[in-house]
Amino acid sequence: MSTNASQHATTRVVILGAGVIGLTVAHVLSRDARYNIKIDLDSQAFASPWAGANWSPMGEYNERIYKWEKTTYDKFWDMIPSGLAIASPSRVFYEEGTDLNKLWYGTLVRDFRTLGQNELPGSMKAGVGFQTVSVCPDTYLPWLKSELVARRVEFVRKRVVSLGEAAALAGPNGVLVNATGLGARSLIGLEDKDVYPIRGQTIVIDNPEVHEFMCTELTTSNDGNATYIIPRPCPNGFTTILGGKYQKDSWDTSFSAEDAEGILERCSALAPAIQDPETRILRHNVGLRPARRGGPRVEAEKLDLPIKTKWLTDAPQGERGTVLVVHAYGFGPAGYQMSWGAAEEVGELVNLHVNPNKA
Repeated sequence: MSTNASQHATTRVVILGAGVIGLTVAHVLSRDARYNIKIDLDSQAFASPWAGANWSPMGEYNERIYKWEKTTYDKFWDMIPSGLAIASPSRVFYEEGTDLNKLWYGTLVRDFRTLGQNELPGSMKAGVGFQTVSVCPDTYLPWLKSELVARRVEFVRKRVVSLGEAAALAGPNGVLVNATGLGARSLIGLEDKDVYPIRGQTIVIDNPEVHEFMCTELTTSNDGNATYIIPRPCPNGFTTILGGKYQKDSWDTSFSAEDAEGILERCSALAPAIQDPETRILRHNVGLRPARRGGPRVEAEKLDLPIKTKWLTDAPQGERGTVLVVHAYGFGPAGYQMSWGAAEEVGELVNLHVNPNKA
């Protein structure tokens, strides 16, 4: 917020978690001078720095999620002139017999079309093409932070272990945004056991010839594989991320050479240029996507302070009153592509309770 805006802020907002969801929520809320915002950096397990960070088709149609993703797709598209995002031609491949004209995302993306037979590599039987968008966490997350610092959003490092402790930081009549990702599973007083990890492993390469987003349909197969190629912007053009793994309930964050071999083999079948001698492997990523059975949780509740728990009998009691808690976690592999739409809904929930005339 500006200096002038900060002076007139009347509602304390604490955002627990500084992944892409927490940062985007802060960006939305900091438009309003009445919110004095602090972001906690240390109370979640991060997934955002290792994400693919593009728009990809996932799951079935859901009206609420469609709105989130359409908002985010359009927001990223508008960022293209700034260099923060790039547009990429795309091909997504499906099993033979899929009704391509009824894919739910045909009206969400741009230039949606059915692929011709000459556009199907190898053993692929059917597919669609469109324009998608991507950002790169290495530049996008620092940009978000710089925007927030310019608005006088405060970043703090504090290890918060319970919902009650976090709510006390917001205080009576304050707002707590719970964007803890996988941390929602272990936050004492919340302990959402529907939250679980999906292990991912990817390879970042540099090869200007690999400039098209391609993926196969993510199925319910138990092999833990997901095949995708995502070009992403970088200061000197773009790099490309190859994936991947999709291993539910795996907490393993170690590098696997066997997984890397499989990723290179599957992606090369879609884009043979990956095998060129000029291809440079820049790094390997392993991360845990913060998923939730039943889907993302974005909802508000009011809690009475202090929030007590038998597991922390000596916890500071703090002031008495009521705090608004808005939960925003459980986005799994889709944190980036839902981020702006979900953050806008969080903003609406906060305004509904704090500034009813703005909702």
